[in-house]
Amino acid sequence: MERVVFVLGSSAGGVGRHVAALCAGLRDEGVDVRVAAPASTLRRFDFGVPATAVEIGPSIDPVRDLRAAAALRRAVGAVPGALVHAHGVRAGFVATLAVARRTPFVVTLHNAVLGTGPRARLGTAVLGRVCRRADVVLAVSGDLVAQAHRLGASVADRALVPAPALPPGDPARGRAVLGEGPVALTVARLAPQKGLGTLLEAAGRSGVRVVVAGDGPLHDELAARIRREDLPVQLLGRREDVADLLAAADVAVSASVWEGQPVFVQEALRAGVPVVATDAGGTREVTADAAVLVGVGDATALADALRRLAADPAQRAVAAHRSRLRAAELPTASDVLEQLRRVHRAARG
Repeated sequence: MERVVFVLGSSAGGVGRHVAALCAGLRDEGVDVRVAAPASTLRRFDFGVPATAVEIGPSIDPVRDLRAAAALRRAVGAVPGALVHAHGVRAGFVATLAVARRTPFVVTLHNAVLGTGPRARLGTAVLGRVCRRADVVLAVSGDLVAQAHRLGASVADRALVPAPALPPGDPARGRAVLGEGPVALTVARLAPQKGLGTLLEAAGRSGVRVVVAGDGPLHDELAARIRREDLPVQLLGRREDVADLLAAADVAVSASVWEGQPVFVQEALRAGVPVVATDAGGTREVTADAAVLVGVGDATALADALRRLAADPAQRAVAAHRSRLRAAELPTASDVLEQLRRVHRAARG
């Protein structure tokens, strides 16, 4: 019987959902699957397989990392012959401290190392260690695949990470929340990576009403700016009715600084919503020519794109059709499992 131990760090969304889907798919194929992750992650997600708490923190801490590595070593040792598949640089780094060289090791990179300075250089050094140790590196965008090769990965390929399917949305319920008139919707964690400062500036320049669903550390700062500048932006907070909101939205907008395979953009394409987004990371690989893409941080171009779509129902209809066509080309859960089987065979071989 094949045995796999998935390792991940703290997760509040995409990575945890992705690993939970992989657990379910492999378990149904008869694979002995285990998960090692922080207790908070294990509480948040139902992985449906035996799990061990391994406290992988969000940043390098020698004492904490060595403790986590010891816990992971025990967890992997209890599953003889297991392949270890880490998700994220932090989980990958702890795994390099824990697993023997003879243990097949795969890592999926879900995020880029952003910024400059000592912290970014340290992050890149850690990423390099992980890439050189892994038998196979998967990465969620082409730029990350190229970086993995530069840092010494022997085998690197683009991971397939489809967004979980949303239930059918109710336009009437969504419109009751969004209000009448052209409105652009974004669903994002309120964090620096999502480029929300650029989005607010674009809303002010375009005059198009923007509704933001999501919570995060920048909430108070963004709310204060919206009040101070009287911007046409509404912060909804965390929502469980994204399908309804997408069913009613006129445009979906993403202003991210970097993305891998953005879940919200995939959801918007499947819902047949016109997409305006920054050409960040792997976004173009997801949208192809179905979206209006602008430069990262270019509030003027983002405002112009929003203004044009908001003012032209015919153009929105064409863009919506392109979204639906592109959605039919996106990878499926079956595609992901096929890739995983191939990658795990290569790592074991």
